[in-house]
Amino acid sequence: MSLFVLLMGVQGAGKGEQARFITQKYGIPQLSTGDLFRAMKTRQDDFARKIQQLMAEGRLIDDATTCEVVRERLAMPDAQNGVIFDGFPRTPTQAEWLDNYLQEHGAGLKAVILLKLDLYTAFKRAFGRVTAKDGKTYNLYSNNEGVEFAFEPHPEGQYPPRLKAVIRETNEELIRRPDDAHAHAIIKRIDTYIAETEPLIEYYQREGLLQVIDASQTISAVSGQIEQILNA
Repeated sequence: MSLFVLLMGVQGAGKGEQARFITQKYGIPQLSTGDLFRAMKTRQDDFARKIQQLMAEGRLIDDATTCEVVRERLAMPDAQNGVIFDGFPRTPTQAEWLDNYLQEHGAGLKAVILLKLDLYTAFKRAFGRVTAKDGKTYNLYSNNEGVEFAFEPHPEGQYPPRLKAVIRETNEELIRRPDDAHAHAIIKRIDTYIAETEPLIEYYQREGLLQVIDASQTISAVSGQIEQILNA
């Protein structure tokens, strides 16, 4: 039986962490349109060049083009038994396309899981998060045991202080995503999420597929609820 799952949630809600859990537990890959678009930079075919041009010009990639990129990924062998959708669909038009595509292939979404998180907590999770080389994440405001955090000012005071995080035991400096360091960029991503997600929440509520999980819980608690939903 195929397992197609859609994960929704604001930045910091833990979609990446839970997608890894689902992949390990059920053996299905994560489908991220952001990753697919970035991969187009390594291709030289006409379709990839079209997307490269749109990205270079800073233009939004239209629904039809986005759906075609997803169609390519869904046709790959590892996606035949299911995938975890992350960042797709973003519009009701894309959601309708996905419904039709899966129906044509004798499948459908098993669950749409909304990881619900208040926006203040979402901001802190994004602004304070850092990552180790092994992929483990830490946060300035939570999950910070064993990590030394400090704000380093620019020598000439030209820029805001830089957040530096180091694992005390190994002295490994942790990595911070550049867009997480910019408060305005984080707020813009939250605003975009609100604008894009509200119509989809209503869409999947009408379809009877939406399942809401409190994402402020521990990672293991959220994973446990996801497992219950998918097993049911």
